[in-house]
Amino acid sequence: MPRLSFTFRGFVAPVLTPFFDDSTRSLNLSFIPQYAKYLADRGITGVLVNGTSGEGPLLNVEERKAIAEAWVRASKATNLHLMLQIGGAPLPDVIELAKHGESIGVDSLLTLPELYFKPTTPEQLIAYLEDIGEAAPKTPLLYYNYPLASGVNINMAQFVQSIGDRLPTFVGMKFTSTNLEEAMHVVHTNNKEFALFLGNDQLMAGAFTLGIDSVMATTLNMYPDLAIDMLEATKAGEVQKARELQEKLTKFVVAVSKYGSWVATMKVAMALLTEFDCGPPRAPLTPLPKASVSSMKADLRALGCKLLE
Repeated sequence: MPRLSFTFRGFVAPVLTPFFDDSTRSLNLSFIPQYAKYLADRGITGVLVNGTSGEGPLLNVEERKAIAEAWVRASKATNLHLMLQIGGAPLPDVIELAKHGESIGVDSLLTLPELYFKPTTPEQLIAYLEDIGEAAPKTPLLYYNYPLASGVNINMAQFVQSIGDRLPTFVGMKFTSTNLEEAMHVVHTNNKEFALFLGNDQLMAGAFTLGIDSVMATTLNMYPDLAIDMLEATKAGEVQKARELQEKLTKFVVAVSKYGSWVATMKVAMALLTEFDCGPPRAPLTPLPKASVSSMKADLRALGCKLLE
């Protein structure tokens, strides 16, 4: 069976999941249409729903379905590519989410590996992805390579070289790692057969220099222009400008993320810098103390960031 076609490339924002500030952190889906328009208007070409920044593994199956359905409507209205992350759950639930995603018309699926009975070889990972691919045979499937969080340390170059004629729905990966050498081996496998989306906010300039042209990074929610301009500068041979833009983005990441967990800090930054307050994170993640929020505001002002309040 031939591999599914997948030509999409570009800038994908891993969208934050909005919660009400109530005892259960219930879903607040009311402003997703405006959130989608905001991203599309700023040059973002796709969204990743229920990823790490979207707290997907902290949601139950029905919540994940509800968020996916809301984003399908919003993405179709704004011409955004919708990639749905379905992993971080027991395999039966992952398969159910794959089937649901295909039934509502998502553009592609992304999955984490099995997180308890972890795959340790390319063959084990391929077998896991085969089960998911069979559940959604018409939808492109990507793998979420995030070894620092998942604990799965399979070499991705060896993995893609082992696929052969298997996994006809598999088309690429989100690569959240600092190992750009490994990333480039993936990119050049089988005459650039597989898509690779960089998932690291602080390595964009280096990756662009190497020829990687697609990014899936949380800061695209707040500062998409920095990444877009960085890629354009690299293409134009303006290496110093690309470095300066990367330095500006890196300073922003450091100023925000030092105050707590990635999701909790990025949610605060989103509320400070945009019109979208996505509320607190869900347990076991904890919201930032007021003192940390005040300190973050001061740090962002010192960097020249324009705050809404």
